[in-house]
Amino acid sequence: MVYMLSASYVLYYFQDVMGVSAAAMGVILLAARVFDAFNDPIMGVIVAKTKTRWGKFRPWLLIGTVTNAIVLYLMFSAPPALDAAGITAYAAVTYILWGVTYTMMDIPYWSMIPAFTEGGKERENLTTLARSCAGVGSAIITIVTMIAVHALGGGVLGADAAAREVERVGFSWFSVIIAVLFIAFTVLTCVNVKEKSTTDMETTSVGQMFKALLQNDQTMAVVIAIVLINCSIYITSNLVLYFFKYDFGGTSWYGSYTLFNTFGGAIQILSMMLFYPMLRRRFSSNKIFYISLFMAIIGYAVLLLLASTNMSNVYLLFIPAFMIFSANGMLSVLTTIFLANTVDYGELKNNRRDESVIFSMQTFVVKLASGVAAFVAAMSLQFNNLSDAAVTEADQTVDFSLAVAESAKMGLRMTMSVLPIVGLFVALIWFKFKYKLTEEKVAEIAQQVHEKHMKEEA
Repeated sequence: MVYMLSASYVLYYFQDVMGVSAAAMGVILLAARVFDAFNDPIMGVIVAKTKTRWGKFRPWLLIGTVTNAIVLYLMFSAPPALDAAGITAYAAVTYILWGVTYTMMDIPYWSMIPAFTEGGKERENLTTLARSCAGVGSAIITIVTMIAVHALGGGVLGADAAAREVERVGFSWFSVIIAVLFIAFTVLTCVNVKEKSTTDMETTSVGQMFKALLQNDQTMAVVIAIVLINCSIYITSNLVLYFFKYDFGGTSWYGSYTLFNTFGGAIQILSMMLFYPMLRRRFSSNKIFYISLFMAIIGYAVLLLLASTNMSNVYLLFIPAFMIFSANGMLSVLTTIFLANTVDYGELKNNRRDESVIFSMQTFVVKLASGVAAFVAAMSLQFNNLSDAAVTEADQTVDFSLAVAESAKMGLRMTMSVLPIVGLFVALIWFKFKYKLTEEKVAEIAQQVHEKHMKEEA
């Protein structure tokens, strides 16, 4: 819930609600991810070297959660009295701090999976469960955010200053609720998870860690695929709100947006909990990965076709939504499984077990993808002059689509559909030629790692 709130709404909050320029937000979001290029792997090293009576994962999980919850609230509670330069600086500082503190809890959380499980079905089942629950959280945010913002803000959404104040107050209160839930569920995790003994890591330098990571060719294969896939998906998630507000149009755009997200969120949950297990009975994980990519590509093509017809029936958009959200749910499970499998592979190849460092790359690349996607989305909004201020100046009606030029609408449609198609197609080609860990190979490696650990214990 925390990650999706930031990934999908921080651009909208600071640009449409608080008035920061789209170009400035694009630079801020991308710059924060460049900073994470150094921060995330270092945090992975810190977690790997941590030794306490509570283990090496849970202390950082709790510390990171509490600090990130506080920063989340601050990020969505920007002081309205700040001038243009002040609010831009506030956005930059809080977003960078959010990324740093999120890293502190996300790396140890996902690192527990390869640390506590053997390769194969045990790891795959736990990963599927964890990713399914993450998908539920993402879907909840997708469905309820704007409904909650509207209700908590206590007003009617529109284009004037009073309506923007409703959204400002609503986002602040909504972030409080999510922050409290975040802390509560993490405390529940820390209390109930019992860390098993994991392989101790010898003291090493950050440079050696980076070298070991780069030498794991299968980790790098998965990491680059994750970047391409998530960039494609996040471009759309950043722009879909603007599509409904400025392109789909009508005074009922808000209801249509909520209905679309409700359907998509439900499909994403089903894809993780039902569709993936069903397909898994007949196909390997690698084949399901390709099926999911083809589904998403077709879904984006249908979305572009429907959007270009100026149709106004939201139910027709359920067709591409089904394909895109289903694929997204399954891909999020699969990429985590693939990354976890590379931990055992790396141990055999480099004689090191670097689960925290490898999963720091997942944290980094997911945030990198969201930053790149937000930058692309922001540049699209800037180029097409899509904002509340621009629309209000052009037309004092709440039917935003009437005030938006047809060329701007087409630019928005192309950005949120054609670019994802290209990104997903490149991901498919890359993965096919670079990822070599079939199920048989994973089982073989897991057996070799088990035998290696048995010899070390003896």
